[in-house]
Amino acid sequence: MAAAPRLQSVTLRFCGVGSAPQQRLQQQPRGQAACGQRRQHSAVTAVAAPVAPGPAAPTSPYAVEMQAAVDAVRLASWLCEAVQVELKSGQWTDKEDSSPVTIADYGAQALVAWSLKRTFPNVPLSLVAEEDAIELREPENLATVSAITQHVNAALAREHPQATPLTGAEVLDLIDCGDSAGGGVGRHWVLDPIDGTRGFVGMRQYAVCLGLLDAGEVVLGVLGCPNLPQYAISEDDCDEGQAGRSFSDETIGSMFVAAKGQGAYTGSVFGGMPTQRIFCNDTVSPAEARYMESFEKRHSNHTLSQAIADEVGIVLPSLKLDSQAKYGALSRGDAGIFMRFPDLVYREKIWDHAAGVIILQEAGAVITDAAGNPLDFSLGRHFPWLHGGIVAATPSLHAKIMAALRKIYAEQGEPQQPAAP
Repeated sequence: MAAAPRLQSVTLRFCGVGSAPQQRLQQQPRGQAACGQRRQHSAVTAVAAPVAPGPAAPTSPYAVEMQAAVDAVRLASWLCEAVQVELKSGQWTDKEDSSPVTIADYGAQALVAWSLKRTFPNVPLSLVAEEDAIELREPENLATVSAITQHVNAALAREHPQATPLTGAEVLDLIDCGDSAGGGVGRHWVLDPIDGTRGFVGMRQYAVCLGLLDAGEVVLGVLGCPNLPQYAISEDDCDEGQAGRSFSDETIGSMFVAAKGQGAYTGSVFGGMPTQRIFCNDTVSPAEARYMESFEKRHSNHTLSQAIADEVGIVLPSLKLDSQAKYGALSRGDAGIFMRFPDLVYREKIWDHAAGVIILQEAGAVITDAAGNPLDFSLGRHFPWLHGGIVAATPSLHAKIMAALRKIYAEQGEPQQPAAP
């Protein structure tokens, strides 16, 4: 596993857990409009459907795991929300792959590991997660570890007041629980503690993403999206200025959940188990459809996405959105398509997609690589060659997107797998 970046703790002046924003979080009930007038929107209305079991009904083999995942993601979402509103310029560092990491990434990973170990004390935790504590253990990063530990204990005090506060050493050990190799044998939790960290530091959207693999198949997924409205999103919800909106608006903050064969559901990220059944919307024509792509151009080839949209007949502009929040938005019908075409040398990690894939599938959508193959989570921490990208869409739009992509590849040449380094 690649080492985490060396953090320059002397330059990271993290706010303490007793700062004004966190005191406000602890004192103000959700839904009170102390920070301005609430935006007037209606919550997303689920598509009418026959009576169906809940996301983890008692007959589901994953009922206990679903509740555990929801509890863990909610706990981590609380920490992330508290850190984001305090975040100041320069309070993060870039890893070797140029992606940023913050104390919230580390703290969220520690809390998810703590929560899963608490729920399953007699089961060894196999967690495939993004971060590690290698560099955090260096003496020069003591102040950073202290800041992480403060935020972890603040979240525990809020959600689990009887829990014993953790030491810095215990927090580091919990972060390092995420070193599982995964694979196609047994059960493995898959975690991205903050998917869309660039969105997080940019005060935009992000997601806490937890999935469960069973024999290499994703069977359960939970997305916590503290800044994502519970109503259909627009461009205004995708740009900066999203941090802390949930403090004054109870319709901000979404959670999406799904278990194999149980359907997809949504609700408040700070409420109980989500119970509102959702479906992707497969009734719109290309002329009515919106497609989503990564906010950052470095994450996907926006020119190719636009060429595909033109070929299919999509006329509405794209929604540019950070993180697996895109999967949640697609699953409830906010848009009909998500396309991702990163640099060919980039290796996709399973934690960037695991939770979102099962939610999309249970909502009726289709997700494949750029050649139409299903995503294979059984081969470890990274995917195999994905033929240049990932396409997720409603069934009818997915077929049209794949036909357009094949035509473009025939004209311009199909991407070739880079040689192994």
